[in-house]
Amino acid sequence: MVGQLVVAVGNPLGLTGSVTAGVVSGLGRSLPARSGAGMRLIEDVIQTDAALNPGNSGGALADSRARVVGINTAVAGIGVGLAVPVNGTTRSIIAALIRDGRVRRAFLGLVTSPAPLPEELRRRTGQSAALRVVEVVPGSPAYRAGLRAGDLVLSAGRTPVGDAQSLQRLMFAEAIGRPLPITVYRNGALVDVIAEPVELTGV
Repeated sequence: MVGQLVVAVGNPLGLTGSVTAGVVSGLGRSLPARSGAGMRLIEDVIQTDAALNPGNSGGALADSRARVVGINTAVAGIGVGLAVPVNGTTRSIIAALIRDGRVRRAFLGLVTSPAPLPEELRRRTGQSAALRVVEVVPGSPAYRAGLRAGDLVLSAGRTPVGDAQSLQRLMFAEAIGRPLPITVYRNGALVDVIAEPVELTGV
C-alpha cells in the first residue's frame, strides 16, 4: 500500500549486500522505457523512495515482515525508484520461464494510469475506476486502433479494467494477433475500437 515501509536489497554501485529503506510512494504506474530508438513499457510498477542506484536491479524489495513484494527494476529520478510487483502476472511469467524457457507477451502500446470514474459513469457502467491513457506509442496496435491520450479505458476483451494489472493479464501469448475489443470513454461518449496486439520483442 502507499505509505508502507519497504527495504531494498542489492549491490548498488558494486557495494555488495547493501540495504536501503523507504516507503511505497505510488502504485499502478505505467511508464515508457526507451533504449536508443527502441521502446517498451514497464507497467503496474511499484514506486518507492528507497534509494536505488545502478546495481540494485534484480534485488528484492521487501516489506517490514521480510516478504518480497517486488523486484527492483529502475531509477526514474532522484528519490524515485521502480520495482516490478510480485503478483499473479509475475508468477505466470516465472511459471512460463520454468516450463518453456521463454515468455511470449502481447504488446498493445498504451501508457496508462488508474483513474476514478465520474459518478454518472459509475452508475452507468457499474465500475468505480478505469485506466486513463497517458500516452499512445506511435505506430503501435493501440495507435492504429485510434486510441488517444486522455481516453478512459473501461474494458478490454469485454472485461472491465480498473488497474494496470487487469490489462496486463490479457497481454500473454493468447492475445497476439487476435482482435481485442476495447471500450473507452471519450468526450462524454462510449467509443468501441478493435486493436490487434502484436508480439512484444526486443526485451
